[in-house]
Amino acid sequence: MKTTLGILLIALLVSCQNKSEKKFDKLEKMNWLIGNWEQKLPDGTLKETWTKQNDSMFSGDSYFINTKDTVHFESMKLAQTAEELTYIATVVGQNNDEPIDFKLTSNADNSFTFENPAHDYPQKITYKKVNGTNLIATISGKQQGKLTQESYPMTKK
Repeated sequence: MKTTLGILLIALLVSCQNKSEKKFDKLEKMNWLIGNWEQKLPDGTLKETWTKQNDSMFSGDSYFINTKDTVHFESMKLAQTAEELTYIATVVGQNNDEPIDFKLTSNADNSFTFENPAHDYPQKITYKKVNGTNLIATISGKQQGKLTQESYPMTKK
């Protein structure tokens, strides 16, 4: 009887341990995003920085600087609750500075797509890992009735 009870207790502990290890698996697949990313353009520099806040959330900042001024600033979060991974963007001067949620709609080892069909623009955000030091962030959707897509290749710094 003690042996059976001991085996059941061990099985229960192992079962609980395996579930907790897989709790934030979708977010964990995006660990490659953590760090400082940059794209230099003739009219300025796009920078994006991602940090791990905890097991269930990454936070990021994206800004475009031309000469000395920050022309665009956006704060982002990647948050996993249960099985859902959400990209949350807050853009200064847009949407009354309120966050907009984009739900994960597609993921592979090196590419993640988040969508919000109700948002004005973009409706889709994709991050694709090219290799260990390069990624491409793409925003797309309908803007003023036309399909539009903008891609931002960045290098890890």
